[in-house]
Amino acid sequence: MSDFVLTLSCPDRPGIVHAVSGYLVEQGANIVESQQFGDRLTQRFFMRIAFATASSTEPGALREAFAATAERFGMHFELWAADAPYRTLIMVSKHLHCLNDLLFRASTGAVQIDVPAVVSNHADAGPLVRSYGIDFHHVPVTSATKSDAEDRLMEIVEATGSHLVVLARYMQVLSDDLCRRLSGRAINIHHSFLPSFKGARPYHQAFDRGVKLVGATAHYVTADLDEGPIIEQDVLRVDHGYDQDQLVAAGRDVEAQVLSRAVRWHAQSRVLLNGDRTVVFR
Repeated sequence: MSDFVLTLSCPDRPGIVHAVSGYLVEQGANIVESQQFGDRLTQRFFMRIAFATASSTEPGALREAFAATAERFGMHFELWAADAPYRTLIMVSKHLHCLNDLLFRASTGAVQIDVPAVVSNHADAGPLVRSYGIDFHHVPVTSATKSDAEDRLMEIVEATGSHLVVLARYMQVLSDDLCRRLSGRAINIHHSFLPSFKGARPYHQAFDRGVKLVGATAHYVTADLDEGPIIEQDVLRVDHGYDQDQLVAAGRDVEAQVLSRAVRWHAQSRVLLNGDRTVVFR
């Protein structure tokens, strides 16, 4: 058996499910999992189907066979082998907790990604990355070299054939042009204190104000800083017993968990863009 995943979005209208089901019958496919959502606000329909075929059909042939149906309904669709690992480039600065979590999960198969390289504007992550046998690229960034650094980044993305870029606490603002080039395939993680506590040491600022919730947000990268379509969020309740260091540790745990879920769902084709929002088929 060969397993595949088909995702699609299109203007909502009668007959979509019937047409997709008919296509799968023609391919001799068996539906393993099916989820769908019709957004009444945008009048768009979203669907994710995992299916199996008895033959060793290639994804390219299945895409070609589905093209006529997609054109008839104005669909944007993707079709991949279900077990195909997402080539994922990770970017990081000096905080390594999210990077460490993703590398471990990838090495154990808990996240369906293949990490060919890690890029950082600092050298700190080098030993950790190399311990996993992964290429490490130190690309320093200053105001004078920002454009050259981003060109180098895209060279690495293209050379490694990366489908996804993960900003695992990469503390540099990407240019509008780079955000557009990575649209829909770059995920960022940040703490949930924005916009209240900006800049350096946000957890210490939050401690000084006696916050009771610590959280994190994973979202797609856009030119609007920290305002891209949200994939996943989570919070942890804290109290007066937490000191500054414990608050930071709690926040790092939430950040790592939220980012790993967002990356896992993206790699499993469970996240579909719906304008400035997302549809997540968990």
